[in-house]
Amino acid sequence: MSKSALRRAALLATFALASLAASAVPIDVAGVKLDDAVDVHGARLQLNGAGVRYKAVFKVYTAGLYLGKKAGTPEEVLAAPGAKRVTITMLRDIDANELGKLFTRGVEDNSPKNEMSQLIPGLLRMSGIFSDQKQLKTGDTFTIDWVPGSGTIISVKGAAQGEPIKEQAFFNALVRIWLGPSPADWKLKDALLGKG
Repeated sequence: MSKSALRRAALLATFALASLAASAVPIDVAGVKLDDAVDVHGARLQLNGAGVRYKAVFKVYTAGLYLGKKAGTPEEVLAAPGAKRVTITMLRDIDANELGKLFTRGVEDNSPKNEMSQLIPGLLRMSGIFSDQKQLKTGDTFTIDWVPGSGTIISVKGAAQGEPIKEQAFFNALVRIWLGPSPADWKLKDALLGKG
C-alpha cells in the first residue's frame, strides 16, 4: 500500500471514529442530558425527539421519545414494532400525586372513549406509583418502557415500580398524553416527533 493510500485510509478511519463519537454525544434539553441512543431490555433504541413541557411560562419537565427507528407521526410511533421508551426528567419540584392526576387526565383527553374501561386497571396502578413517590424533585427521572412480551414498565429514579402492565393499549394511551389529538403541550408534541 502506498503512503498516500495509507494516509487516505487513516483519514477515513479518523472521520469514521469522529462521526461515531459525535453520534454518542448526549443532547442537551433545558440542561438535561439525553443520550442519542439507549438500551431497553436488550433493544437498541434511538432518540426520536425531545423537548420541554411548559405550563404557562414555567418549565415542568423534559421528555424524550426513543424508538427502534425514526417516526414522524403519532400513528407511526404507535404502530412501530419492538421496544419503546418515554423518559421524563423533572425541571421543578412537583407533587407526584398531582402529576399522576395530570397524566390520567391526559389519557382521558386523548384516548377513544371505548378504550377507557380497559385502561382503568393500568391507570389505577400508575396512580398508586405516583402517590407512593409523594414528591418528584428537580432532576428526578422516570421512564415508561414498552417491552414486547412483558408490557409497560414504569421506573422511577431507575427502579422499576411493580409488575409490568401487560396491555399495549395502556402504553399507547400514555404515549397519547404527548402525541394525541389534545396533547399536554403542542410544541413538545412536535419536538418528540423530531419536528421541534
